Amino acid sequence: ERYAPALLLAAALAIYIVIALSLGLTRFLTPEAAVSILNRSIALGITAVGQTFAILVGSIDLSVAHLISASAVVSSAIMNGDPAMMVPAVLVVLLMGAVVGTLNGLMITKLEVNPLIATLGMALIIQGCLASFHGRFGGSVPDAFQYFAYGEVLGLPVSLIALALLVLVAWAVLRFTRFGSNIYSVGGNRDTARAAGIKTARVVMASHIICSLCASLAGLYLASRLKSGSPWIGTEGAYDLESIAVVVIGGTILSGGKGGIWGTVAGVIIFSLIDSIFNLAGVDAFAKQVMRGIIIVAAVAFYAVRSKRIVA
Repeated sequence: ERYAPALLLAAALAIYIVIALSLGLTRFLTPEAAVSILNRSIALGITAVGQTFAILVGSIDLSVAHLISASAVVSSAIMNGDPAMMVPAVLVVLLMGAVVGTLNGLMITKLEVNPLIATLGMALIIQGCLASFHGRFGGSVPDAFQYFAYGEVLGLPVSLIALALLVLVAWAVLRFTRFGSNIYSVGGNRDTARAAGIKTARVVMASHIICSLCASLAGLYLASRLKSGSPWIGTEGAYDLESIAVVVIGGTILSGGKGGIWGTVAGVIIFSLIDSIFNLAGVDAFAKQVMRGIIIVAAVAFYAVRSKRIVA
């Protein structure tokens, strides 16, 4: 079962190569094309890294899409084209993400609100704030800040390098730290973890803070890419549902306690390859959404069948 994400990734890659060759589009099989495919999923990848922490601990976060929108809007409003305001804007946005994550964690652990309801409520609060104050926000990010989205180091996009570093840090935290071990314990069985002396509420809250910080970072990236923020940038990208989908496709179970960051990376690449396959094949945009939904359901069913066979 641990190799299932790799098998799905290999299948998606094989289909992509076959379609490109059959259509004579060999220019889409170059290293530059591979980097382009990866670069299109930076925001989703950053968001999915944080969502992995939330799902592993047995929770979930539906507020990430609206937080991404808020982060992009607030950062562009604070910077307002002034390079001197880049650092303050980044700090304010990350602080906002930490506050949202803390509130989500408090509602789930202290008020014992179901994570779906708690984070959906937070999403609606953020959406209402954006709708109320959007007219008062304006501005754009300075050209220097766009280096995050468009800069290159040794021929590789800076944003892709940043995502790779984030993935490595997340993997190291989950693999080598006590906090990472506690996440798996709490996600596997919260009562047993509590009996073992683990402060489960702190672990859940910390996981949600990480999730929200990643969403804020994704908002900063999108502001850098588009030069300004908009109140619908996160929801139009469906980053809440798609981040959950790629985490699940990557083998992390929704009940928590099982999965990992590399599976999430595989899920992000699979999603990006699926989009590229549809683009190569000229699939209609509406049909593309239907087929993506079918693929997500099929992938989850695939994991469920494999798990039952292994248990048997």
